[in-house]
Amino acid sequence: MKNIGQMMKQAQEMQTKLQEMQAKLAEVEMPGTAGGGMVTVTLNGKGEMKKVKLDPKLFTSADAEMAEDLIVAAFNDAKGKVEAHMAQEMAKITGGLNLPPGMKLPF
Repeated sequence: MKNIGQMMKQAQEMQTKLQEMQAKLAEVEMPGTAGGGMVTVTLNGKGEMKKVKLDPKLFTSADAEMAEDLIVAAFNDAKGKVEAHMAQEMAKITGGLNLPPGMKLPF
């Protein structure tokens, strides 16, 4: 029984480390560029879009700021839908197993 207790303790320590890593990833920002730098998108470590920068040369109007905000909103809307779909598919696989809040199965 001592080995089982030790394994449970190690699993709990690993979960704590994973949670800490996820919190740190949320603070990291990585830019991606396209069109020779005409479009720059910045995501955090969780894959959430934080900023979009568009070169005004891409537009005939001067309203690039509104387009940037709309692109961020559209990306985050789509990401939310993908996450909801993934949760539904995982529920099918796990047979509706309700995991405690914050606990996710690796995939």
